[in-house]
Parts: sequence; C-alpha cells; structure tokens
Amino acid sequence: MGRIGEAVEALAQVVARLRGPGGCPWDRAQTHTSLLPYLLEEAYELAQALQDGVPEKIREELGDLLLQVVLHAQLAAESGQFDLAQVATEIREKLVRRHPHVFGEAQASTPAEVRARWEELKQKEGKRLDLARPALLAARKFLETTDRPIHHPYLRPPPQPPSQPQEEIGRLLLAACALALRWGVEPELALRRTLQKLDDG
Repeated sequence: MGRIGEAVEALAQVVARLRGPGGCPWDRAQTHTSLLPYLLEEAYELAQALQDGVPEKIREELGDLLLQVVLHAQLAAESGQFDLAQVATEIREKLVRRHPHVFGEAQASTPAEVRARWEELKQKEGKRLDLARPALLAARKFLETTDRPIHHPYLRPPPQPPSQPQEEIGRLLLAACALALRWGVEPELALRRTLQKLDDG
C-alpha cells in the first residue's frame, strides 16, 4: 500500500473508532440525514477556499470534505450496505468508463467534445435530474427544461416583474429561509427533496 492508501486507511480507522463502542457520543449518534447539513457546509467552504486560492486552506477544507465521505461510508459499512473501498472502486470504474478517449478507442480533442461525450454517457446510464449542484441552481435548471405543469400559486408569477426584481427575489428567499429556520427545516434539503419528487413524476 502506498503513502496515499496508508493515509486514507488510517483516517478510516480513526472514524471507525469514533463510531465504535467506547467512541465519541456525538459521532455515534450521527446518521446519513443528520450529517447532510455538514456535508453541504463543507462543500461550500471548500468552494470558497478554492476561490481564495490559499493552498493551506484548500488542503484543510479538502480534509473536512474527505471526513464527510469517510463518515458516510462508515455508516453504510455498519449496516452492511457498502464500504469505503467499494466507493473508491466505483468512482474509479466510472472515470474509466466515462473517459473512453483516454482508456479506450474513442476520440475527443477538446474540452467541449469531452463534456458532450460525458453527458451522452450519463444519458445512456439513465441519469436524470442533476441534484449534484446547489438546490437553487438545480431548481432553475429543472424549470428551464421541464414541460410538465406544476400546480402551485407561487409558480405562476405575474407577467411583469417589479421595479427591482433582484432585491425582491432576495427578500423572498430570505423569508423562505426564515420560515425554514422557524419550522426546523434545512431549506437546501427541502428544495432538493421537492425536486426529486417532481423528477420522479
């Protein structure tokens, strides 16, 4: 096992110890659902670190996000679903499968050609609505591409926007977040669940 494999294995062992008998009460109490807000938070913090371009901060935030991956894999392993090795194997196989211009005989010489082939392969694999993006972006993409009627009064806005539409939308989004906070709901996850139900038809 190389240096990277040893480091990841050591991290996985620490997480297993935290989740195991005599481990940390907080870690032992977590579920896939309870960890979701932390996963989203760490992803956004990494995005900010990448924008800032400070290597030490990027390294730290990559570690925080990696911890979330290992935690979720540990939870799955405990219930006999899959483990971290299977996660790594599956993503490696996907990368090979989706890069036939590198690992096969296909041709793609520009980033645009690679992207088009990637999307084509995703469609062949039966991928549907892409929720692997912030929920607001996923919602906008869904509304841009769907042709099904969605019956909700807020989805039938007046034909003429207000004089300052950006500020009005900002206030509406903030009000929705305030309502979610009052009701104990994570707004990002709530929107994702609604999009998933719509996509499932």
